Amino acid sequence: MVNFDNTAIAFQMKNDAALDRAYFLFKLISNEPLVKIGTAATNFALNAQLPVEGLIRATVFDHFCGGVNEEDCLQIIKELGSYGVQSILDYSVEGKVEENQFDLAVEKNLEILSFIKSREEIPFAVFKPTALGSSDLFYKVSQNSDLNESEKNAYNRITDRYHTLCSKARELNIKLLVDAEESWLQQAADDLCLQMMKTYNTEQPIVYNTYQMYRWDKMKDLEKLFDLASRYNFLPGIKLVRGAYMEKERKRASEKGYNSPICEDKKETDLNFDKGARFILNHIEKASIFVGSHNEHSTLLVLNYMEEYNIPSDHKHIWFGQLYGMSDHISFNLAKNGYNVSKYIPYGPVKDVMPYLIRRAEENTSVAGQTNRELELIKKERSRRKLL
Repeated sequence: MVNFDNTAIAFQMKNDAALDRAYFLFKLISNEPLVKIGTAATNFALNAQLPVEGLIRATVFDHFCGGVNEEDCLQIIKELGSYGVQSILDYSVEGKVEENQFDLAVEKNLEILSFIKSREEIPFAVFKPTALGSSDLFYKVSQNSDLNESEKNAYNRITDRYHTLCSKARELNIKLLVDAEESWLQQAADDLCLQMMKTYNTEQPIVYNTYQMYRWDKMKDLEKLFDLASRYNFLPGIKLVRGAYMEKERKRASEKGYNSPICEDKKETDLNFDKGARFILNHIEKASIFVGSHNEHSTLLVLNYMEEYNIPSDHKHIWFGQLYGMSDHISFNLAKNGYNVSKYIPYGPVKDVMPYLIRRAEENTSVAGQTNRELELIKKERSRRKLL
């Protein structure tokens, strides 16, 4: 069985300086007041156009991001590949709202697909639904609201943008992950993904929809997806995650007076995630799963399921993924044992990627166990190296 405590393998890509920087960053992230102060100070400095980009780039940016553009990420991609860890380029510029910006997002994603088509180390591409269309429109469609003629045309353009990216991905034989949105936007995104799977996943899984298993209704949605796949003869692609909007979801449900779509507690979420993974693996010849998790227990459980079902470690329909800069003990030890692993590599101009980095710091602060585990492993590796 894979040993996630093997820090020599986990941190083989980091020299002593990089390991020290990781320790410093996770120590900082573990302190919530410091994160709040640092976030406010960084936002102020960037908005005031103070010369702080170099400092940001040398610390938090270089730890969690691959670079400012695709070429800038190549060294990291090649280095990860040398250890058997694949890469997923994630252009992490957020918050665009205009129609021309949605068209530019399609052009950017087409550029990325062309960039990675001949690079075996990058088997996946990724996009976020609201990068291709307005959140308001995703909301209206998700709520079954009537659309006026202008809105219908705008939604048709979103559908066309989806087709453009999915068609190019199939042409280039690149798997395409579609990220999740908040629950009040997700139904429209799910419907679009289903439409894409029916069209492009007929011979192999190309389009992967994201299922956030902290939602108590997602197991039922997974079962429905497989029923539809059998009826319409396509291969489902599923990116299985716990979820990214818990606090926002619960707050909105409380404010608007409806039942929260989020599981009551972490235990229920974990059970839902593990049940979903087992269900998909039980149908793996007719589906594909991308296990997006930093949870050691769930990852080991998936490995146990694979062993139980006699599924080889390098099965082409089973992938594991973690974020760059986090959970190297999972990524590198899985790769060392022959499993398919990819790192999500966020990138983009430093100022434009800051909302992503700030969210990452805040999420790590709220999940104390994750940050403490990172610190524990880094300390262990630093001690090991001192004895060499």
